[in-house]
Amino acid sequence: MSDCIFCRLLAGELPATFLFRDDQCAAFMDIQPVNPGHVLVIPVRHAPYLADLDSATAGRLMQEGQRIAAAIRRSGVRCEGINLFLADGEAAMQEVFHVHLHVFPRFAGDGFGLRFGPHYKELPSRAALEKVGSEIVRVLQ
Repeated sequence: MSDCIFCRLLAGELPATFLFRDDQCAAFMDIQPVNPGHVLVIPVRHAPYLADLDSATAGRLMQEGQRIAAAIRRSGVRCEGINLFLADGEAAMQEVFHVHLHVFPRFAGDGFGLRFGPHYKELPSRAALEKVGSEIVRVLQ
């Protein structure tokens, strides 16, 4: 897709620091990193949302994310932990609509965090969990 920045990176139209690329996935350094060592893992085929991927490619993204996380830990980059983050949809903070898995090192005091909503500490009833769960199971079947 000509208007997708990740597709343009894959096409060589824009510069990127690739860590690997094959016919299914690619990984490159994020140009606006949370911390040094922040990597994006993407499918080579354009897919805006996670559900648009076939299961093999989705699984492969996670496998490569795991492999990158291990490499970050062994690399000498400051790293006391790793976050894997995939935003799926605008409400989930997705900004580039080409599936991408963020893999980034974390350390105490790095300033990054997620903020919970005002009702987070209010635990739902078992009945509410069962109701929502049954709605999801209905679609899975």
